[in-house]
Amino acid sequence: MTEVIAGVAIPQTAAAVEATRVAREMTSRLIFDHSRRVFTFGALHARTHGLDADPELLYLAALFHDTGLATPYSDEEQRFEVDGADHARAFMLDHGFPARSAETVWSAIALHTTPRIPDRLGPEIAATARGVLTDVVGLGLESLDPVQVDELLAAHPRGDFKNEFLQAFVDGLAHRPDTTYGTVNADVLEHFVPGFRRVSMVERVTGSPWPT
Repeated sequence: MTEVIAGVAIPQTAAAVEATRVAREMTSRLIFDHSRRVFTFGALHARTHGLDADPELLYLAALFHDTGLATPYSDEEQRFEVDGADHARAFMLDHGFPARSAETVWSAIALHTTPRIPDRLGPEIAATARGVLTDVVGLGLESLDPVQVDELLAAHPRGDFKNEFLQAFVDGLAHRPDTTYGTVNADVLEHFVPGFRRVSMVERVTGSPWPT
């Protein structure tokens, strides 16, 4: 049976159903609800801005985009976005998706915290970033139908989202602070983790081993 939230049909392919199960198990209720809102907001923005985003790829990108906060998936210490992107790509290849589709979802997840770039790339990548920005900082919220927003929030409530989401970032990144260099994630650690101070690009240049 088709599930529709705020006028957006939730993909019901075998891979989408399995990804929903996996995302529920590997993330908290906070992150799962956030991810489903990201998909719906992304789909609404895609519709408004004429982005021909594949619903299944957009759904997979949204579901996996923050999974790297919960569990590091690599043997090396890397950005949480890349952890989540790697896991999504492996999931998709295991489920028979073409490599090109898996790379699209990988890019959507890996770049979802990178300002300005996603809008210049493919529709799924742009829509994922827009969905994230709407749910996290309210970007574009005023352009959405309030009735649809209320319907989405009834299905996936925010609760104490602002505080709990920031805490999820701290919990997922405090043990690998160096991976936040050059990203918005450093803002969170600098605010919440005592003693953490980001290293600036100026310090990296002036402190390099070059004499001049």
